[in-house]
Amino acid sequence: MEQYRTAPPGVSRPRARQLRRTLLALTAAGGLLLTAAACSASDSGGSGTDGPEHGALPAPVPAPGQSGGERRQDGTARDADPSPDLVSTFALDVDTASYGYARRTLAEGRRPDPSTVRPEEFVNSFRQDYRRPDGNGFTVTVDGARTDRRDWSLVRVGLATRPAGTGRERPPAALTFVIDVSGSMSEPGRLDLARKSLGTMTDRLRDDDSVAIVTFSDKAETVLPMTRLGGHRGRVHDAVDGLEPAYSTNLGAGVETGYATAVEGRREGAVNRVVLVSDALANDGDTDPDSILDRIAAARREYGITLFGVGVGSDYGDALMERLADKGDGHTVYVSGEDEARTVFSEQLPRNIDLTARDAKAQVSFDPATVADVRLVGYDDRRVADDDFRDDRVDGGEVGPGHTVTALYAVRTRPGADGHLATATVRWLDPATRAPHERSGDLETGALHDTVGAASPRFQVTAVAAYFADALRAGADRGRDMPGAPGLAALHETASKLARQTEDEQVRHLATAIAQAHRTEN
Repeated sequence: MEQYRTAPPGVSRPRARQLRRTLLALTAAGGLLLTAAACSASDSGGSGTDGPEHGALPAPVPAPGQSGGERRQDGTARDADPSPDLVSTFALDVDTASYGYARRTLAEGRRPDPSTVRPEEFVNSFRQDYRRPDGNGFTVTVDGARTDRRDWSLVRVGLATRPAGTGRERPPAALTFVIDVSGSMSEPGRLDLARKSLGTMTDRLRDDDSVAIVTFSDKAETVLPMTRLGGHRGRVHDAVDGLEPAYSTNLGAGVETGYATAVEGRREGAVNRVVLVSDALANDGDTDPDSILDRIAAARREYGITLFGVGVGSDYGDALMERLADKGDGHTVYVSGEDEARTVFSEQLPRNIDLTARDAKAQVSFDPATVADVRLVGYDDRRVADDDFRDDRVDGGEVGPGHTVTALYAVRTRPGADGHLATATVRWLDPATRAPHERSGDLETGALHDTVGAASPRFQVTAVAAYFADALRAGADRGRDMPGAPGLAALHETASKLARQTEDEQVRHLATAIAQAHRTEN
C-alpha cells in the first residue's frame, strides 16, 4: 500500500559542519496538507489510499521509543513498536561511480580494492520496473523474495521520480565546469575524453542555458565566466578546445574557485550546479574533503548550488570524489570510455538538470511481530539517525527526474511469520518551496515470492548486482553479508540468462564483469 502526505514543515538548514543528531520535534501548527489521488497497487501487493484530509496532521512512521504503535489499514493498533534494530534510516543516493570503476578495474584483469566497492552503487546502476509519479517526489515500491537460506528473504525498497523529458519545461541551467588539467589527466581517456564530451554537450544544451569553465592544476583559473550559450557557443567551444594538461593537482583550489565562479554567475530561477571532472588524485594544496567543503559551505547553503562529480582514469581517487559528492549535495558517476562519457554528458546531464527532490531520506520500519533480524545492503556512508528522519536540518540526497533509488535488505523472518512485514517511507523537500512531503509503501509476508528466481527480472538483476558487490567486498577479514549467496560461476550464469531475457546491454555488461571477476579467482 502506498500513501502520500505532506509532512510538517522543517526548519532552515545550518552549516553542514554544524549538523548534529538532535531529538525529533514535530510541530503541530501551521501545517498545510496536500493530498494525492488514490494510487494503484504496486509490487508490494497492497492497494493505494488517499492521503490525510486537509488540516489534519499525518500519522508519522513510528520511531523507536514512540508510544501508540503502528496502525493497520483497518485502523486497529499493532501490538508492538519497532525496536531500534528494526528501523533503518538513510539518505538517498544515486551515485554509480563505484560500479563503473569496478568494471574498469576488472576489465584490466585486476580486482577492485574492497574499500571502493559500495553495493548500493552497483544496485543503482540498473534500470528498474517501478511505477513513476506524475509530478515531483517519488513513488514507493516494496517487494521481496525468499532465499535458499532458511527464514531469510531479500526485500527491495524502490523509489522512483517522474520520467525525464516528459514535456515539462525545465528551468534554464547555469553550469560551472571545474576541469582537472593536472599532469595525471594527460593519460588517454581523461582530459581528451572530457574535451570531446564537453564539446558535444555544449551543442546539446539550450540557448538559454549558461556555462562557465574553471581549470585547475597547481592553481585554479576561471577560463570562461558564466556565458549564455545563445549566440556564444563558439566561445565555449574555444575554451573547451584549449584545455591542456599542466602540473600538480590542487583539487581544493579548483572546487573553491569553481563555486566562487558559480556564485558570481548565479542566475535566479535557474538550476545552478558545479560539475567536477577529475581523476581526484589530489596531491597539492588542501586534499581533505571536509575542509574543502567547509570553505564552500556558504555557496552550498545560501544558493543551493549542487555538485555533480565525474570520475575518470584508471587510477582514480574514489574516496575523495565520493565524499565531496555526498557532502556537497550531489552525486558521482565514473566514465571509462567514449560511450559512457557520451551518455553522461550528452544525455544524462542535460536531461536531468532539474531537481525533483531535495534532502530526500528513507526510513524503513520492520514489524517485530514478523521480523527477527535486518541488514541493509550498503549505504554505509549514508545512514542517518532514526530520530533525524524528520529533522530537515539534516542533509539527505538530491534527486532529479528519471532516477530510481533502490535499497536492498536481507531480512530474517520469524518461523511461521504471517502478516505485515515492513513499511517504507520517503521524505523530501520540494525543490522550489522547501515544503516537506512524504510517501509510504507496505509489504506483507504473503507478497514475498517463493524464490528469487520467481521474482520479476528486474528484482533478480538487483539481487545479482548486490550479490556481486558482496563477493567483491569479501576477503580474508570479511565474510559474505548476504544470505543465500551463490558463487561467481552461478552468478554469471544467472546474469547471462537475465541479459538475454531483458535484452538490456547494461545487464550484459554485468555478466561480463562477473565472468572477469571469476577469472581472477583462478
